[in-house]
Amino acid sequence: MSHVGKKRKLDKTRQDRLYFDSYTDVTIHEEMIADHVRTNAYRTAILRNSESIRGKVVLDVGAGTGVLSIFCVQAGARKVYAVEACSIAEQAVHIVRQNNMEDRIEVIRGTVETADLPEMVEVIVSEWMGYALLHESMLNSVLYARDKWLKPGGLILPSKAELYVSPISDPVVEDRLHFWYTAKDQYGVDMSCMSDFARRCIMNSDITVSPVTVEDVLSHPARFAELDLHTVTVEQLRAVKGEFRCESFGSAAVNAFCVHFTVTFPCPDKPHGLVLSTSPFNPETHWKQAVLYLDAPVDVVQDTVVSGEISMFPSEESARHICIHVDYTIGEHKKQSKTFSIPDWSGESQS
Repeated sequence: MSHVGKKRKLDKTRQDRLYFDSYTDVTIHEEMIADHVRTNAYRTAILRNSESIRGKVVLDVGAGTGVLSIFCVQAGARKVYAVEACSIAEQAVHIVRQNNMEDRIEVIRGTVETADLPEMVEVIVSEWMGYALLHESMLNSVLYARDKWLKPGGLILPSKAELYVSPISDPVVEDRLHFWYTAKDQYGVDMSCMSDFARRCIMNSDITVSPVTVEDVLSHPARFAELDLHTVTVEQLRAVKGEFRCESFGSAAVNAFCVHFTVTFPCPDKPHGLVLSTSPFNPETHWKQAVLYLDAPVDVVQDTVVSGEISMFPSEESARHICIHVDYTIGEHKKQSKTFSIPDWSGESQS
């Protein structure tokens, strides 16, 4: 992403304020609750773990409107501490009261890092995932809660996260680039010289969050990273990386990579757990997919190997923003590299 002038690094207090402020409006909460795949996965996972939750103390990290806390009470939790840093906590109090659960759910306004719970907990539940899984770095707070408040052998929902990548061919990009060649026929003005400029603008270094259709995916997704929430450390989150190898389904032009994630909830009745997936091959969620555009398309045929390494790390400007670096080789072409980042929340980060 190109900016005029030099970026100024945001101090942590400002980073956190911008992040928490983004959750004060009803729109994001409406989007999350309306995401049936997301919300129902949590509800199902919590209720299926009722034997492990019944009579236990639960910590809900980043509770938002408190819906997950309510699910935990429905599963039999004795007490739930719903910790929420932004002002939506006030609405969570109303929702808890409206559902007659104020004796079982205590809403705590503040960050989990500053919360002072009166007791240890047996269960941690949190919907911490951001775009490309790690954007917003809320997982750091879950790990803090795990290390400080979770009893040994406690339950974490979800307990595992996995990251996948696949090459794609986005036809919309090619249509937009071709558009500049059509102006002469439509208006008698040759604007084809705009194509290179358009390519630089469209196929930039932004992590584009958008839905990817199955038809545009050119191979089976390759897993490149796995996080076990019982053991992963904050230090390890500073560089989440892994190798990938894909083989293309057929002839096409690769113009981007698609990154998606899954999280897995342990379930007594499902040996492999209950999986919440943001794959293009599954129903769409509000996370959609993270699209990383190459500088130029590369032609592939059936079984062309697309391989490389992906590294995900916090932005230097704002630790809550994720960057993705990709080293990749497509077929016999030479190795290429590109670094991507999520666009800034606010122009305040620029000087």
